[in-house]
Amino acid sequence: MKDDLRIRFLIVDDEQSIRKLCMTIGGSLGFHCTEAESGEAAVERLEAEAPDIVMADLKLPQMSGIDLLRHVKAALPRTEVAIMTGHGSVESAVTAMKLGAYDYIEKPFRVEALRLFLQRMAEKVRLVAENQFLRERVNAQEEFSGIVGTSAKIQDVLRVAARLRDTRTPVLITGESGTGKELVARAIHYGGPLGKMPFIAVDCGSLVPTLMESELFGYEKGAFTGAMKSKPGLFQAADGGTIFLDEIGELPLEMQAKLLRVLQEKEVRPVGSNEKVQVDVRIIAATNRDLENAYRAGVFRKDLYFRLNVVTVHMPALRERKSDIPMLVHYFLDRYAPGENIHVASEAMKAFLEYDWPGNIRELENCIARAIVLGDKKTVQATDLPPAICEAVGAPAPAAAAAAAAAAHESGSSQLQDLEYQTILRVYREAGGDKTLVGKKLGISRATLYRKLKRYGIDPKLEA
Repeated sequence: MKDDLRIRFLIVDDEQSIRKLCMTIGGSLGFHCTEAESGEAAVERLEAEAPDIVMADLKLPQMSGIDLLRHVKAALPRTEVAIMTGHGSVESAVTAMKLGAYDYIEKPFRVEALRLFLQRMAEKVRLVAENQFLRERVNAQEEFSGIVGTSAKIQDVLRVAARLRDTRTPVLITGESGTGKELVARAIHYGGPLGKMPFIAVDCGSLVPTLMESELFGYEKGAFTGAMKSKPGLFQAADGGTIFLDEIGELPLEMQAKLLRVLQEKEVRPVGSNEKVQVDVRIIAATNRDLENAYRAGVFRKDLYFRLNVVTVHMPALRERKSDIPMLVHYFLDRYAPGENIHVASEAMKAFLEYDWPGNIRELENCIARAIVLGDKKTVQATDLPPAICEAVGAPAPAAAAAAAAAAHESGSSQLQDLEYQTILRVYREAGGDKTLVGKKLGISRATLYRKLKRYGIDPKLEA
């Protein structure tokens, strides 16, 4: 059993024989055991490793068992403390229980009696921990809207994310494209004290290499052709909050070195400036690449990897959490057709469950949106699904329906894309190339804007 899952047991007694006996019994129960010969030594142990269970003799040299009990309960309220007493000290043991002790046991004790005593204490510790986990899971589900699922793997993600909300620790989110890495980053940011501060999402894969440094760190007026005024970078925009570096594995090595300096020094130097600007940001990075293999291959800096990889949250692929698919299907049905109460035919749900979803949740979401557009708004049928899904699970859609759906989808997509291109180009020109203003007018994030500029071949330097 891993040490972090074992009950941590601290025995405090000035008699070595008692300590040895208790540690032997604790070890036989699978506990991780440590000992201390005095209350003062036990306090040092508390600081080094928080125990789940403490057994302390009532009469210790200098610091008594009662004094140690008070100290433990003040420092570690969830730690269970039991008092060992000799004959004639029961009254003091009862006083200890009033101060929060779990129970007391009289010396000399039989081995079997001590074993049962420790088993009961361990059971209470596990029960309290389980209840705490369930509360965290419920709170996470309520607060992390959009992260849907009850599978063990997604609950692990929610549990870790809940614990990261109140820290400023760098976080690396790994997982395939479409698994919801940015959703987790936003949940961590907005669920904690930084929630009222800026959250800036940066798609590192869509940054134009020649403009990457100026976008991240800002620039001074006259730093390059077209720099008519000074402009703060994305790190400055995120000051006091969180910057989310999506697909960080796409950054070139030169940019990785500059990013590392920012993380170490907590300051940026705008392009064209000799002055450094202090920034206080929390870093959450995400990648669909194996960064450990990348740094071993020399395409990602090892020092940057270890700087970012303080806490890792892995988003499971949808094929690894298929039990969540029915819940996700109905979640997206409610999102795209609120109040319609659309049902899912058994053949369609079978296809959802059997398909491997290489595009993960993003692909499932697009599939549901398509089914709503092409279907009768009452029931999602297998014929409403993309032909690729039906064919992959051995349930090809009728040729006529598939052809009609493909034609409608292609025609609709073409018209929508042309309209989107014209709209983005018009707003981009009206805003004089100010990407922040463009994003606000269009109601999309900066990362989404960069992706669309790249998709439609719109020059980011275009200003009129």
